[in-house]
Amino acid sequence: CLPANQERFAGGRLATVQFHPSAQVVMTAGHDRSVSLFQVKNFNLYCVDGIRNPRIQSIYLESFPIYKACFSVDGEQVIATGTHHKMFFVYDMMSGSIIPIQRVRGVEERFLRNFEVSPDGSFMLLTGTSGYLHLLSMKTKELISTMKVNGRCTASAFTPDSSKIYSYSKEGEVFIWDVRSRKCLHKFEDEGSLEGKCIAVSKNNQYVACGSASGVVNLYTTDVCLKENHPKPVKAIMNLVTSATCVTFNPTTEILAVASCETDEAVKLV
Repeated sequence: CLPANQERFAGGRLATVQFHPSAQVVMTAGHDRSVSLFQVKNFNLYCVDGIRNPRIQSIYLESFPIYKACFSVDGEQVIATGTHHKMFFVYDMMSGSIIPIQRVRGVEERFLRNFEVSPDGSFMLLTGTSGYLHLLSMKTKELISTMKVNGRCTASAFTPDSSKIYSYSKEGEVFIWDVRSRKCLHKFEDEGSLEGKCIAVSKNNQYVACGSASGVVNLYTTDVCLKENHPKPVKAIMNLVTSATCVTFNPTTEILAVASCETDEAVKLV
């Protein structure tokens, strides 16, 4: 297949590539301050689609290199955070409007970069500095509550039912939060982790994967994570030689992708 974004290659580093949750559309966003949408058609032996991948549209955010962009669960919005900005943007694809969220009341951060959207579409979790996690209403983009981990939070993940949040600290500790009460249910140490980098929970809620600066990705069962302070991983994946910066499960929990952005072609499927 040809490049999905061949009708408009990015003018800078791509920070996000994501498929639309329900349409045959792929989004790209990055340091050239733009978000682009492309149609990606089916490609098979009987059909010669997937050749053009026509560009649907691009939006440009002036003076706003994009750190991360993400579709809302219903696919009607794109949320984009910048590399060094307090604000973030919401692009409403139904109306075509670009809405700047200049400031969230109660959130005092020098800049907002990393965030997660809950699988049920109700919440947006902003990762702040100094260990603060800000839970926002996805509908109103207003603050619901703030939680805090020891040290600095580097990554977070919602469970598939959106009832819990796993937050991974730079110090290698994982905090498990109850979304409804915003209380910490449990905390455990990721075995051998000198610096936490990324975390993922499988779609069937069976596994938790923790990737660290050493390149090791530890795979745990969720029941052990909720009970033990020093759980033993069911598998330690040693294939990466640079920091593990991305881990994600496929929808049927049969494959785990582990990757590092620090060297070329550092993507492994387990």
